[in-house]
Amino acid sequence: MLDIKYIREHQEEIAANSVARLAKADIGLLLKLDSEKRLLETEVMDLRASRNKTSKTKPTDEEIAQMKEVGDTIQVKEGEINALEAKVRELLLAVPNLTNPEVIVSQDEDDNAILDQIGEVTSFDFAPKDHVELAEALDLIDFERGTKVSGAKFYYLKGDLARLELALINYTLDIVTAHGYQLMTTPDLAKTEIVERLGFSPRGESTQVYNIENSDLSLIGTAEITLGGLYADEVLDLEKLPIKLVGLSHCFRTEAGSYSKFSKGIFRVHQFSKVEMFVFATPEQSTQLHQEILEIEKEIFAGLALPFRVVDHCTADLGNPSYRTFDLEAWMPGKPNQDGSAGDWAEVTSTSNCTDYQARGLNIKYKTADDKKELVHTLNGTGVATTRALIAIMENCQQADGSIAIPKKLIPYFGKENIS
Repeated sequence: MLDIKYIREHQEEIAANSVARLAKADIGLLLKLDSEKRLLETEVMDLRASRNKTSKTKPTDEEIAQMKEVGDTIQVKEGEINALEAKVRELLLAVPNLTNPEVIVSQDEDDNAILDQIGEVTSFDFAPKDHVELAEALDLIDFERGTKVSGAKFYYLKGDLARLELALINYTLDIVTAHGYQLMTTPDLAKTEIVERLGFSPRGESTQVYNIENSDLSLIGTAEITLGGLYADEVLDLEKLPIKLVGLSHCFRTEAGSYSKFSKGIFRVHQFSKVEMFVFATPEQSTQLHQEILEIEKEIFAGLALPFRVVDHCTADLGNPSYRTFDLEAWMPGKPNQDGSAGDWAEVTSTSNCTDYQARGLNIKYKTADDKKELVHTLNGTGVATTRALIAIMENCQQADGSIAIPKKLIPYFGKENIS
């Protein structure tokens, strides 16, 4: 979350930024309730001071009665403060992070800047299939039984495709850990409080979070949640920063509000596996580390010899915690384009610099060289989200005979050169 003091001093800037980010943030109401809360806190402080002053003398019966009334008044006002505090926090969580000045300001989610393209769009001398057709022909995915057992948008990966997922994970982990990231396997559940403090919305109709009934737990949508919460309410040593982690987890998403978006096959599902990078850094380190994560993502997909491009999110496409976000979009020959023809780009990785937004919510600080406590910066990035990477491999590497060639870098992990 943002610093409420900063919002008080920069109301117009924050309001404009919220509009540009398409955030449903009511800055006027937030500051009004914040002012009321602070006024009540001052009143309670004055009442306590008055009561303490009286208690240091030998009070008369009348003064004792007055002190009791003061105590009752304090109790009532504290209840009002608690109610206002909860509302202020709710409104504060809706306010997005500040935005990097290099980001395009637009209310159109499609205005993302294209920074680079690696590889040429795949062409075929035969009629290519999409990943669903390939999977059916090679018996690689069971959608019908996935739906029977777990519901729509669940699936079973079978045989060689299940092995290819494991190969992708191990290939990615080898690259990321070679850059000094410590491997972690994380819980698939987190306290709803941690989810919220990281800047995700665990409640409401549009939430992407599955909540566990009769508990304070939620299924994670990304290991960013469990890695980010690792040092909640702790003070880190300066000499240990940056702390670079890579987590392997399952991810669960409701995909609420995405019914009009492309979702064929395993493109948009309720559960998938993902390798996620997460970094705790000083403010001076975070910009360079954001570039480092992006370069690692590019290394992973360049190694797979898949065509992809790098995009810089515009304001309308930034998530609340992000200061700046870069995506890799891979070419997917089977994904329909806007004109209805086959072939389009689709997000396969994302990396964000969240500056101190998440750290403020989680209360994660570090000791500076002069022994002051400051908030860390947090960064995250996808190593590989297996389902979409599998789609990209299947569709780009399909052969005229219906087989799928395995990218050369994956062959040592997969054990053979093709799926047929």
